[in-house]
Amino acid sequence: MMARDTSTGQVLEAMVLPSLTQGGYTYQKQVDVGRRPNGSKHYIDVLAQKEGRKILISLKWQQVPGTAEQKVPYEVICLIKTIRDSNQEFDRAYIVLGGPGWSLRDYYASGDMYEYLPYREYVSIMTLEEFVAQANMGTL
Repeated sequence: MMARDTSTGQVLEAMVLPSLTQGGYTYQKQVDVGRRPNGSKHYIDVLAQKEGRKILISLKWQQVPGTAEQKVPYEVICLIKTIRDSNQEFDRAYIVLGGPGWSLRDYYASGDMYEYLPYREYVSIMTLEEFVAQANMGTL
């Protein structure tokens, strides 16, 4: 079995981290934040902090059409569980969608999935460009 190429995810990380620094956030990468609904460990890509707020950031890169976009609803569920289980340790979560291979990017970023999966209280789903703009301004 061929190993997965995760280098494209590192490219996304390299675009996001400077915007967090610019916005006054500190961060840690690959942090164990609890358990997923299936009991496995939940590692968050980035845990950002600013002014006592802790923000979970999940980075999703889709270089070519594939299965990453099918994983977004489950990631929403995992992030909601992590925030609820944290006793208010974590304030909010973001799923950042980067790359040109998405067919559902506009759907997810529009918030239309809320009709089927109520998540707005806990999770924001946005494009890379939207996230970088907000992070740069320190308004996450």
